[in-house]
Amino acid sequence: MAVIVGAHGIAGEVRLKVFAEDLSSYRSFNGGTLTLLSARAGSNGTIARFAEVGDRSAAEALRGTELTLPRDALPPLGEGEYYHADLLGLAAVGEDGAPIGRVVAVDNFGAGDVIEIERAGGGRFMVPMTEAAVPRWGGGELVVAEGWAD
Repeated sequence: MAVIVGAHGIAGEVRLKVFAEDLSSYRSFNGGTLTLLSARAGSNGTIARFAEVGDRSAAEALRGTELTLPRDALPPLGEGEYYHADLLGLAAVGEDGAPIGRVVAVDNFGAGDVIEIERAGGGRFMVPMTEAAVPRWGGGELVVAEGWAD
């Protein structure tokens, strides 16, 4: 859902990089170890306060912590939608079914999701998560269209 990127101020607030549209409907993260009290827009990300974080030192100690939720707490997906976690680890195959590698990362640099595939023999390449480049996924594999894995 988000990652803590640093402390904000001296009272224990943190800066978040949020990967969801909205955190407001969620209060408990990481198996109940973090309780969200408030979240607001900041100049360089979301500023959040957690009940368990009382000062800047505690906030700094959480830098890099990913905020997670159980799968059943997430909203259902619509047609053509996916959660990044569902793509990670999928076998990447060509349209002919030939193995290419495995999905190791999903990034978004502002223009849409990009998947990173590690080839079985080493090396990595990136493919936009578009219908032209990835015509289908599911059942444990992701199909890479011809020309994108060259």
